[in-house]
Amino acid sequence: MIRELTEKDHSIVMEFLFQNPSINLFIIGDIEAFGYHATFQKLWGEFKNGEVTAVLLKYFESYIFYCQDKDNFDVNGFATIMYSNNKPVTLSGKAELVERFENHPNITLGKKRVTYFAQCGTKRELQATETIKNATIVDIDRIVALQHSIDEFSTTDETKEMLKKAIEFKTGRTYFLENDRGNIISTVSTTAENSQSAMIVGVCTHKDYRNNGYASKLMTALINDVLAEKQYVCLFYDNPEAGKIYKKIGFEDIGLWTMYR
Repeated sequence: MIRELTEKDHSIVMEFLFQNPSINLFIIGDIEAFGYHATFQKLWGEFKNGEVTAVLLKYFESYIFYCQDKDNFDVNGFATIMYSNNKPVTLSGKAELVERFENHPNITLGKKRVTYFAQCGTKRELQATETIKNATIVDIDRIVALQHSIDEFSTTDETKEMLKKAIEFKTGRTYFLENDRGNIISTVSTTAENSQSAMIVGVCTHKDYRNNGYASKLMTALINDVLAEKQYVCLFYDNPEAGKIYKKIGFEDIGLWTMYR
């Protein structure tokens, strides 16, 4: 049976999600931040013998799905919830789970992207002579300017607002390095911070300052600070060369994550 979740379900839902806190960091974070009554968020759960076996989160127009057994959940029921007659469905989740919706006749999924999902749970030795700074709201314009200057980054009008909200609501933080003229030359951020974990995003270095280890130093400092508060730090990557760098820092692959955008 699938039904909408409420606060009465909170303890059993979180117990279910905490069994895999890294994979579920987005769902956990959104429940902790916004609960069950936000106008832009809804949650559904599948129940068997009184136990939660699968969870679907809708955050604005995006869905995230999780269950423990890829062969034992109500694909038709969840597809019916996600049905849209006018545009492709935006869906994310562990690859082996969400890919079961690909050929379902009731929904059309957005463009597919598969990335590696990695986590780190061990602090690293930090040897940094540069002054690493934790961004505040006054630094946002300079951070966005750096991202805008890098081809692989896509900045929009929402970028500033997302950074601002992350700082204000403590769902993310950004560390950065400056050159001697006060220009930001390298940054790394977190998003979806919750009681258990955080996701690293926004790793970038100005093209004139690359190959100096700045991003690795920022990531190490950020990882150590986050792991002083939480169990895991996570990230996505799809570039094997980048993956080698992350693994040197202490990350290990825990699965594939598929996004339909």
